[in-house]
Amino acid sequence: MSTEHAPGRVRRPTAPGDPRVTVAVITRDRSASLLRTLDALAELPERPPVIVVDNSRDDTTCRAVAGHPAITRLLRPAANTGALGRNLAVRHARTRYVAFSDDDSWWQPGSLARAADLLDRHPRLGLLAARTLVGEEAAEDPLNAVLAASPLRPEPDLPGRPVLGFLGCACVVRREAFLSAGGYHPLLFFGGEETLLAYDLAAAGWGVAYEPSLCARHLPEDHGRTGRSFLVRRNHVLTTCLRRPWPVALRAFADLALAAAAGRPGARRALRETLARFPAALARRRTLPPHVEDAARLLDREASAHPAEAR
Repeated sequence: MSTEHAPGRVRRPTAPGDPRVTVAVITRDRSASLLRTLDALAELPERPPVIVVDNSRDDTTCRAVAGHPAITRLLRPAANTGALGRNLAVRHARTRYVAFSDDDSWWQPGSLARAADLLDRHPRLGLLAARTLVGEEAAEDPLNAVLAASPLRPEPDLPGRPVLGFLGCACVVRREAFLSAGGYHPLLFFGGEETLLAYDLAAAGWGVAYEPSLCARHLPEDHGRTGRSFLVRRNHVLTTCLRRPWPVALRAFADLALAAAAGRPGARRALRETLARFPAALARRRTLPPHVEDAARLLDREASAHPAEAR
C-alpha cells in the first residue's frame, strides 16, 4: 500500500534548496528515532524531498509522523520489506540521485549538495559512500578507516577511493545506476546486504567510491536490533554463492559450518537459513566479470591480513 503524505505544517521561509537529491528513509517500529531523523533532515539547507518507507507492524509510526514538514511521501508496504524498502523508495523518487538514511541516521548540512556535484561531474559514478560519525560524541565509525585504506587503484574518471563496500545508511546513489543493477537483492532481505549491491554496480560498469567529504550522522540505540549477527553471517555466504567462484563460496560455507559446530552465537541459525536459501541462490547465480573478481580478491586478502579492521 502506498500513502501520499501531505505535510501539515509549512517550513519556515529559507533560501531555495537543492532539488537534485531525494532522501529515502526506511523505518520499523521506531517512531521516536524517526522523528529525530526527520527533524534533522528538515533543517538541511538542501531541503531534500524525503520518502519514508514504513515497515512497522501497525500504524503507530504513521500517526506519529503525520504532518511532519520533511516528508514528501510516505509508503506503507503490505509486509516488512527490510532493505528492499530502499528499492521501493528509489522507484518512487523523481530525482536523479537518492541518498539513504535509516530511522537513526541523517546527513550533515552540505553533504547532499556536494554529493550531487560529484555525481554531476562524474557520469560513471554510481554510488558514493560517505564518512559516518556515530553517537552524540560523533566518533568515527570503524568502517571509515577500512574504506579510506582501500587497496583498489584510483580511477581517473572517479572521485575519492574505489571500494566494494559501504554503509547502507550513509551512501548516495545515481538512480539510473541503482535500478539498472537491480537494487538490493531480495534473497538477502537485510543484514550485510551492501556488498552484493557494490559487486553488481561494479559488474555493470558503474563506479563505487568512498568520499570522506560527505558525512552522515548515525545515532543507534544502545540495545540496537537483535539478530543482526546471524543475518550478516548468512548473507555473507549467500553473497559468495551468488557472485563469487565456487572455491570462495565453499570456503565461506566451511567457515560458517565450523562456527556452527563450535556453538558461535547465531551461527547454527545462519547455517540453517543459508542452506534453505541455497537453491534460490544457485538459480540466481551470476559470477562477476574478471576485473571485479580481481578487485574482490584483493579486498579479501586485505581483510585477511587485517582481520581486526574488517567488517
